[in-house]
Amino acid sequence: MPMNELKIEEAQSLITSGLELIDQKKYLDSEDSVNKAYAIFKEENSLAGISVCLSLNAFLDYSLKRSDEIQSLSLVADGTYLAEKSGSLDAKLVNEIVLGSINFSENNKDIAMIHYNNALWLASRNDTYFLKDLINTRIKQLQNGMDYSLPTKTDPLVSLVKISRSITALTDIDELLHVIAQETKNAIGADRCTVFLWDKDDDELWSKVALGVDENKEIRFPADKGLAGYVVKTGETLNIIDAYSDPRFNPEVDINTGYKTKTILCMPIMNNNKEIIGAFQVLNKIDGVFTKNDEDLLIAIGGSASIALENAQLFDQQLQLYREQKLMFESFINTLATSIDARDKITAGHSARVKLYSILLADEVGMPAKDKSLLEKAAILHDIGKIGIRDSVLQKDGKLTEEEYKHIQEHARITHNILTKIYTSQDFRMITEIASSHHEKYDGTGYYRHLKGSEITLGGRILAVADVFDAITSKRHYRDKMPIENAVKILKEGAGSHFDPKLVEAFLSISLNKIVKVFISDSNGKIEHNDESVLQNLNLQVISDISSKEALSIEEQSIIDIFNLYYLAKPEVKPE
Repeated sequence: MPMNELKIEEAQSLITSGLELIDQKKYLDSEDSVNKAYAIFKEENSLAGISVCLSLNAFLDYSLKRSDEIQSLSLVADGTYLAEKSGSLDAKLVNEIVLGSINFSENNKDIAMIHYNNALWLASRNDTYFLKDLINTRIKQLQNGMDYSLPTKTDPLVSLVKISRSITALTDIDELLHVIAQETKNAIGADRCTVFLWDKDDDELWSKVALGVDENKEIRFPADKGLAGYVVKTGETLNIIDAYSDPRFNPEVDINTGYKTKTILCMPIMNNNKEIIGAFQVLNKIDGVFTKNDEDLLIAIGGSASIALENAQLFDQQLQLYREQKLMFESFINTLATSIDARDKITAGHSARVKLYSILLADEVGMPAKDKSLLEKAAILHDIGKIGIRDSVLQKDGKLTEEEYKHIQEHARITHNILTKIYTSQDFRMITEIASSHHEKYDGTGYYRHLKGSEITLGGRILAVADVFDAITSKRHYRDKMPIENAVKILKEGAGSHFDPKLVEAFLSISLNKIVKVFISDSNGKIEHNDESVLQNLNLQVISDISSKEALSIEEQSIIDIFNLYYLAKPEVKPE
């Protein structure tokens, strides 16, 4: 049986998380992630994945002091065997790192170096878990006589690379600054890192990112208070060995958060115009006090953060402008559609219902989100051409003459002509194409261009089904709603001639509770819970089959009664 790729990706993500937790010395949390991944790999019969988990579990047992060096290396051997059997580079890579790490921890540095070099070669060929930085850091630590207890993410070069990658990849300010703050904390070896922004209107500093505290709780204080306030006012970088002995330190933040600040490194954040916009603050050096190297590193990171923040702010401004333009555009097309409703009150709501039916059908056939968005707008605008139709024809109470019918057919052409004069983008041209195609027929006998089959866009074919269904299930000047079995019959008889047969089949398969919600959408109606439980297990084809029967069972009559309660209801039925 082939492996489930999504399941494998989920397990690999758990392994990535487990590796990060190992570096943070959160061994029990890591063990939980690895065991979850193991269950998935085992279910999918992935030898490579099982090998990775066995290797990591051996290391975790060693780290949690459940086994000594000899026992742990014996356990790793199982991972080594499966790594070789599977031929997986990832499995071999993790196995070599684990062997290197146990030997490094035991001070067997020559053996550890052999395994790390093997791992580095494997990572150059395949690095699914992004382990190359970790390996390079361990090799540097070995070469410089450092202790294994040091985490790998304190390597400044690694952190700067990650920050640089984030600057080019991320545009969301919150996410971007969170990454920068986390990597700064790791690189400098601090307990906490906070990014303060300067609200110049209120002359206050507030925490944009505050690692180590309740991130839903904002820290805000006057910009003339505390070390961060001093930094934004003077532009100086401060390195404080004893926070409480410095008169510029504001202890109120500690009082409010319950934290005990000892050492502080704080520097201003400046934009490209060298204007101070906030402050970077790291607290409590884990292994002593902040050094000159830490200051230099924070300056480098702060420079990157400044550029990143300004770029993200510009992106936010552009995004806000886009949202405003989108809102204005949607308001504009809704206003156009409303103008048609104003011409003929009895067909009011038609465009909105056609939109809802179209989206239901689009969902049923799996239309992509972007195409569905274009279809939604086309559905709202599909009858805009009726602006050019005479009131005497548009509102006629009775059958149209041949001349009147030809005149009303012109609305499809007028729709196209109106919408082509509104130039915005290639997307809008597609909206125009869909909207003006809603009266084309699958066999080419429609209007106004006599397109057929796939010449009609999928959106246009969907719109044709939705438009006709709403027309025959809505009250008109000259008739009431058509019986539902007749409406279904019209759709089925038109399959292959008027409509795309696959779309008719899909439309008749939509859950009936969804269709009923469109029936009552004009009045903001609501389906009773018990009724919805019945309707959600039915569809139009089923309700049509039941309605066509001469004699109904008690259960069938109950179904028809529930359906007709909503289908034949007056607008004021079942208000919210």
